[in-house]
Amino acid sequence: MRTRPRSRAVRVPGGLSLRLEPRALIVVALLLAAALAAGVALIGTGDARIPAADVLKTLAGNGDAYQDFIVRELRLPRVLVGLLAGASLGLGGALFQSVSRNPLGSPDVLGLSQGATAGALVVIVLMSGSAAEVTLGALIGGLATGLAVYLLAWKQGVHGYRLVLVGIGVCAVVTAVNGYLLTKADLVDAARAVVWMTGSLDGRDWDQVWPLLGLCAVLVPLVLAHGRGLRMLEMGDDTAGALGVPAQRVRLVLMVGAVLLTAAATAAAGPVGFVALTAPQLARRLTRSPGPNLVASLCMGAALLVTADWAAQRVFGAGRLPVGVVTGVLGGGYLLWLLVTERRAGRI
Repeated sequence: MRTRPRSRAVRVPGGLSLRLEPRALIVVALLLAAALAAGVALIGTGDARIPAADVLKTLAGNGDAYQDFIVRELRLPRVLVGLLAGASLGLGGALFQSVSRNPLGSPDVLGLSQGATAGALVVIVLMSGSAAEVTLGALIGGLATGLAVYLLAWKQGVHGYRLVLVGIGVCAVVTAVNGYLLTKADLVDAARAVVWMTGSLDGRDWDQVWPLLGLCAVLVPLVLAHGRGLRMLEMGDDTAGALGVPAQRVRLVLMVGAVLLTAAATAAAGPVGFVALTAPQLARRLTRSPGPNLVASLCMGAALLVTADWAAQRVFGAGRLPVGVVTGVLGGGYLLWLLVTERRAGRI
């Protein structure tokens, strides 16, 4: 009979302790390596193919001027946006699923991605705004939608299926608003909006990298610092309160962090579908570990998005198939499988 490797408690300065599980650590290391390897492969993919060894040499500062321009100026920002956006979506999805205690509690289902899309459409259609203004509009739209879902779901706290049901309703309303905005746009703005709504990494440059990197640098440590409180919340508010965790305050902080991560990723890469839904579930199945699996979900999201973009370019050619189409097809199939599984288990 095989036994599961025991987790180890590690005490760090300041009186804090961390629980380390060997399998989870191995999975995180492999996912991180897969994400970086896919990133290197993606940099080398395109009309001008560059071997992986030359990509690494150029990133180290030893490439020629031609390769340096292609790698550093044209393709590296695209890969960094893919890694950061995928990590943000994976982490945001893990937070929502853990807070709602529901595998369907992801930004795609709760309407946050559609809210960010609505903010971007308002800027594109009504204001003909620049790329920076579209990014700001997406952030504001995502935050406004998250606030609306939270307030409508509040009833002596925010709990599980109420949050999901309210999110589905808000998602339907915002989707209708997006459709109306498209009908009011002229042909040029409508085409621009549809391209953005598909979710793509094409044309991404350093202007998208730095804001997303800055937000991740602030939000990821903040969220991970509340990992213990999130684990306690999964056992119920009463149990968490008895263990000294302020349930509603921790939940609010984590939900705000999840909304910001999702909105930032959507602002940078467009509404890339289903990464936030599938990444936490796949990470949980790989680690076989209880709890939110925040770090594993983060790495899984980054690996999924960059690998999907690389696969789209390898199969269909550079710029021909947006990554949002690939993740939508794969994620839609996964969602159907998840719904069937939940129904057989009697949870829906």
